[in-house]
Amino acid sequence: MIDVTQLPHEEADTIYVIGDIHGRLDLLDQIEAAMAEDIARADGIRPLICYLGDYIDRGPHSAQVIDRLCSYADDAPARIFLKGNHEDRMIGFLADPVANGPAWLQYGGCAALESYGVVVPADLADADWNAMRDRLAALVPDRHRHFLSALRLGMRWGDYLMVHAGLDPERALAAQRPHDLMWIREPFLSSEQAWGFRVVHGHVISETPVFRANRIGIDTGAYHSGCLTCLVIDAGGERLIQTG
Repeated sequence: MIDVTQLPHEEADTIYVIGDIHGRLDLLDQIEAAMAEDIARADGIRPLICYLGDYIDRGPHSAQVIDRLCSYADDAPARIFLKGNHEDRMIGFLADPVANGPAWLQYGGCAALESYGVVVPADLADADWNAMRDRLAALVPDRHRHFLSALRLGMRWGDYLMVHAGLDPERALAAQRPHDLMWIREPFLSSEQAWGFRVVHGHVISETPVFRANRIGIDTGAYHSGCLTCLVIDAGGERLIQTG
């Protein structure tokens, strides 16, 4: 269980929240350039960038996206990296490929494996799962492993809570399950629960960002739409930066 009210509370006067990247290095580069221009125009702000997770799978450059994000770790502005369900699945595959491999490949894991140079056989036999895991384990750089192991489940900022997927409205804030923060869909999406803060999340694709009284969803399906969304929150309110 996790008490989401006790998640780390970050200090900044402007926050940039980036939705699901899913292996689109080209879009990550575009949104980073647009954010840099936005920060430069607002001279003197204290910005913070929060990435909502799902950096890998589906798009062609999973390994390259993680490598790029690793390179930002010590740079200004400050950056926070959250854990998505796709990172959770990759970590699970490295631990137990037989149990986690089939579901991972079904939802985009092939693209991630191939980005690291792992060949996925057309007809997978039982022995192939361990062989692919061993090959991936040999190819994943240490800094990628450190990046994955250091991902956060969420963060607080002002009247907002950032998580990858959402919260379980049937559980108290002090009794949320880590799995739900990365994986939940319903009953979170249809809930009108007043949390005491607004939840900013990705995970569920919508054609345009979803603004509700209790949540903001910013996964706009970048890997196939070409639209990667960044939510900007500052003293003036909420606005969007998008690619495509």
